[in-house]
Amino acid sequence: MINKQYLGLAAGALLLAAGPVWAERADRDKPINIEADNGMLDQANQLTVFTGNVLIVQGTLRITGAEVSVKQDTQGNQNMISKGSPTTMRQKLDDKNEYVTGQANQITYDSKTGIAVLTGNALVTREGDRVKGHVITYNTNTEIYTVKGATGGKQRGRVSVILQPSTTQKSN
Repeated sequence: MINKQYLGLAAGALLLAAGPVWAERADRDKPINIEADNGMLDQANQLTVFTGNVLIVQGTLRITGAEVSVKQDTQGNQNMISKGSPTTMRQKLDDKNEYVTGQANQITYDSKTGIAVLTGNALVTREGDRVKGHVITYNTNTEIYTVKGATGGKQRGRVSVILQPSTTQKSN
């Protein structure tokens, strides 16, 4: 049986991964629901792992993956890794009727650095805007994205960005 404290730890790390990126502030006050085929807690190593059709929902935030693991260090910093083909994240933007989605083969988040990394077939979309690459890195502290294409082996490719024109009308 998985301890509720560690379920909160796991869910908290996942929400940190998505929260600053796609934050709907109201989501933070909603209950966290986690479903998976299996769960494992290693208290000695501060590690929680969920496997098999993992689904995490808190308000408008929805995270899916084949495996999600969360490790906490002695200072309370958390490192989350979500894997899948793909692993996905979706959340409503704050005060807007828009959603941002992200998907990749793996999504990692380090709460100490505030950096989220989507790796392998990474894609982030918002309305008609689209960013695609092998690796998308987002620094939640500086709000800076970097996108890299695949450079070695069989996976070679450039980044792709599609930006829609602004819908804001200028008044004369």
